[in-house]
Amino acid sequence: MRLDHMTWRGIERRLNEGACVMVPVGSTEQHGPMGRLGTDTICAEAVALAAAARCGAIVAPALAYTPAPFNTAFAGTVSVSAETFGRLAHEVFSGLLSQGFAGVLAVNGHGANLAPLAEVQAACPAGAVEILSWWAPEPVMALREALFGDWEGMHATPSEIAITQTLLGALPPEDAAAPPRALSPAYIAAHAGDRHGAPDAHRADFPDGRVGSHSALATPEHGARLLDTAGAAVACAFAAFQARQLGHATD
Repeated sequence: MRLDHMTWRGIERRLNEGACVMVPVGSTEQHGPMGRLGTDTICAEAVALAAAARCGAIVAPALAYTPAPFNTAFAGTVSVSAETFGRLAHEVFSGLLSQGFAGVLAVNGHGANLAPLAEVQAACPAGAVEILSWWAPEPVMALREALFGDWEGMHATPSEIAITQTLLGALPPEDAAAPPRALSPAYIAAHAGDRHGAPDAHRADFPDGRVGSHSALATPEHGARLLDTAGAAVACAFAAFQARQLGHATD
């Protein structure tokens, strides 16, 4: 259920019953030759809505402008500073809490959001905010590995491209039809959390925008499986979070 599609009276009834809320958090940045600029936001919102359909949660409008400075050498990327994003996220989360929501689950779709979101979490009342990247639950990680192995890579991943294909159709692969440069374990460890360096240098290293990710392996069928698996996992996590916030026992 989308918060922005509800009335204030509908929200008030849910608040009186006791409710937490999900907030999808993505980005607006390049995702290689066949990936949409809104991929991270599209995926985070789609997973949150899939989870909400299972557990009856409310999903607030997504936060789509977030830190992506390493990708600003590619056309269309809009990056805001971690400080600006953190202030916005804090005000949004605090506003939802002050309205009477018992907690906020941030459903994340972008690695560079994790550090500023952790700071926001620490600044909010203890336990009131949780952060969960849609790809992080074990069943989702296992499916990504089974489908794509090492070609999942780090950016413009076939998993996220597949979800957008399920929702919006596939775009032509262009030069993404060929595999990208494979990444070493050392590179992956050193650049976790989207620590990709200066924009011009990043584009020089990865000229088509993919970072070790073979986007063309994606299919809409893969996306449907990933969306179903992630939706189920996030629904389970949300239900447990809400039960804790409302003081309900869980099995």
